[in-house]
Amino acid sequence: MIEKMTAKIRKHIIFSGHVQGVGFRWHSKSFANSVGLTGWVQNLEDGTVEMEVQGTEEKIDRLIEYLESRNYVMIERMDCRTIPLESSEWEFHERGW
Repeated sequence: MIEKMTAKIRKHIIFSGHVQGVGFRWHSKSFANSVGLTGWVQNLEDGTVEMEVQGTEEKIDRLIEYLESRNYVMIERMDCRTIPLESSEWEFHERGW
């Protein structure tokens, strides 16, 4: 149980819904950096938001719960998969426009 809580994982997530133009990327970056997650977030042309996030499963779950609780953000769907860890990241940042 303790290993799962402290083991790092990396997830690739596509968020669908009302997720652009509502501070989604800024809130993601701010919260992720405050709890020690690394990765990136970017808007896609189809109106979705793409994210790769790395850290413990507990912290990633906290980030998602935080985003779901933001005013104006309405996540209707998340397509999520676990991907290999990235060893050269030091922070969480925004990509693109």
